[in-house]
Amino acid sequence: MDLPSDSRTAVAPAPAVATARDERRRARRSRRYRWDVRFSPYALIAPFFLFFVAFGLFPLLYTGWASLHRVELGAPTDMEWVGLRNFSRLLDDDFFWNALRNTFTIGLISTVPQLLMALGLAHLLNYRLRGSMFFRVAILTPYATSVAAATLVFVLMFSRTDHGLINWGLGLVGIDAVDWQNGDWTAQLAVSAIVIWRWTGYNALIYLAAMQAIPHDLYESAALDGASRRQQFLHVTVPSLRPTILFTCVVSTIGATQLFGEPLLFSQGASPTGGSDHQFQTLGLYLYEQGWFNQHLGRASAIAWTMFLILVLIGLLNWAVGRWIRKSA
Repeated sequence: MDLPSDSRTAVAPAPAVATARDERRRARRSRRYRWDVRFSPYALIAPFFLFFVAFGLFPLLYTGWASLHRVELGAPTDMEWVGLRNFSRLLDDDFFWNALRNTFTIGLISTVPQLLMALGLAHLLNYRLRGSMFFRVAILTPYATSVAAATLVFVLMFSRTDHGLINWGLGLVGIDAVDWQNGDWTAQLAVSAIVIWRWTGYNALIYLAAMQAIPHDLYESAALDGASRRQQFLHVTVPSLRPTILFTCVVSTIGATQLFGEPLLFSQGASPTGGSDHQFQTLGLYLYEQGWFNQHLGRASAIAWTMFLILVLIGLLNWAVGRWIRKSA
């Protein structure tokens, strides 16, 4: 039976207008997808660069500009151009050279034992120990501890009275109490002890991660050749860790150059002088003293840029040594 004419009209194909609309919709979706693929990564990393420009690049450039002027903390907008005078005054400043020398000695005293201890701890944790996860978390605990809390505990330990834990232990073996805060080397040793305690576990975990990436076949080959555990450590582990050791040396040196919290809180009354005779005043403390106590922002900016240039030299040295290691390998 034939269908009515109106029924045949109802089942006719969709109009061409609807098809064109669908094509435009698909084109818009395709265009949005291409934009999303192209620009989404930039949108995700944009917050980092915005914060870097606001809190990193701008302060760096403004500090460099301020270092070329005479500017005081009470009137930061009143600048008088002095050129490189703030830098030249540092060359004749005995306190600056004292702070630079203290920074170097404290950094050396704290970095070398710290990295050696970290390497030994990582070597122990690299073996299958019962409860190894607990020990890995435990050695990282000092790093997570507040600088203020850790330093105040060490101040009590290094107290110059007989009530201090260190002097109490020395008294047990017949050694007189030591005035840790007012001595030259003793104060620097005490500050270095705080740095060693806080950062040894952090570096140990870095070494441990690098050790676990060493192919086990190297140890098996060394064992077949008759190498002991000690010889395997010296001739397999240490050479394989040379890039990691270089990295930790550079990072520790940078941290020592910027040392601030530990010596500040170790001094009585949190004084920026670094002791009664500036015996453990670092560059960070000297910058703080010039800028926020003496209110010479221009001089403080010059000190900051001097520290920055020192870190640049350390970075160039790292690049040169790393290139030499890659060539020798």
